[in-house]
Amino acid sequence: MSDLGDIVMVPSVRDARKRGMLHARSMIARLSARSVCWADGTEQPCDAVIWCTGFRPNLAHLAPLLPSYEQEGVATNGTRSVDEPRLYLLGYGDWTGPASATLVGAGRTAKATVADIAARLRP
Repeated sequence: MSDLGDIVMVPSVRDARKRGMLHARSMIARLSARSVCWADGTEQPCDAVIWCTGFRPNLAHLAPLLPSYEQEGVATNGTRSVDEPRLYLLGYGDWTGPASATLVGAGRTAKATVADIAARLRP
């Protein structure tokens, strides 16, 4: 058992875990123009951040990145944050896609999000 949990243990996740491709990290402190940044100064380049969670939304820790943040949600266009277009939020109910907080809806929403990210990353 690892610190990453076993909630989503589909074969591709199990394989990535076995190959050492999944690594638990602490919460990021901020986003730079091309990286995620931790409080200790460590940075990792990235093109997109996908924020997936469930149960009870609590995004107060993201408020500094999201000027339009409200307790009820984040301004989004689909699953992409309006304030921080590299940030995608999935699984938050109807404000991130029809039934996106359900197993069926999460799959549909995730596929649409991946397609949007891929389209934005194409040269």
